[in-house]
Amino acid sequence: MYKILSKKQLNQTVTQMEVEAPLVAQKALPGQFIILRVGDNGERIPLTVAGTDKKRGAVKIIFQVVGATTMKLNALEVGEYITDFVGPLGKPTETEGIKKVCIVGGGVGCAIAYPVAEEFHRLGAEVTSVIGFRSKDIVILEEEFRKVSDRLFVYTDDGSYGEQGNVTVPLKKMLESGEKFDTIIAIGPIVMMKFVTLTAKEYGIPVTVSMNPIMIDGTGMCGGCRLTLNRNGEKITRFACVDGPDFNGYEVDFDEAASRNNAYADFEKRAREKTCNLFKNV
Repeated sequence: MYKILSKKQLNQTVTQMEVEAPLVAQKALPGQFIILRVGDNGERIPLTVAGTDKKRGAVKIIFQVVGATTMKLNALEVGEYITDFVGPLGKPTETEGIKKVCIVGGGVGCAIAYPVAEEFHRLGAEVTSVIGFRSKDIVILEEEFRKVSDRLFVYTDDGSYGEQGNVTVPLKKMLESGEKFDTIIAIGPIVMMKFVTLTAKEYGIPVTVSMNPIMIDGTGMCGGCRLTLNRNGEKITRFACVDGPDFNGYEVDFDEAASRNNAYADFEKRAREKTCNLFKNV
């Protein structure tokens, strides 16, 4: 059992928790994830490690309340326990040799992008961060990004906060002006990562994308995170959870990944509605 040490609501649908898991805290690196289970009969879900405190043995997770399990998780309070909390899993984000990086985060994907930006900052790299949201009311982690970024651009689709537009707007402006990066790391919705990759490709800047949105059980056995890569003219299959979650953006078949990501939408909706009804009857 894993004790919840702190809980904070970042916006109406996104919650941050710290969980007491000393062994995970000692080993986890940016880009890796954990598998948790709420209750003995709960489903397994993967969540990216959003930070660690080794001295306290605490692991930070940030999640969006979208389905039955995240609803149950969000119902837990400080002092209560999560049944299973296993990790770290997946390969850490590559940082070696990178001196100038652009981190692009979209929506709740910023929860994954932030520890990556923090790690590059710790290593002494020049960090430019671009974070984007639909509107002001769902902006998260702005101040945290500001502390670890040499430059920070905040964009909203509707212009209600920061600058108006999507994350490719400042990225394209920088690249058009001759800005060079050793790499661009994009983390967020699949469509966002696709267009960041297309924007960077015009200028030959390497792009790493995190394919955690298509992960389900985190072991590769379910096949839900199966990913097609186009490598040197050959199509190869990889699994986001065991081979990633980071991949070369130029190789990813984003359209196929987006289609697979939507395959369980109806099932998730029904599970959420069932859970909502259970909470109403408590």
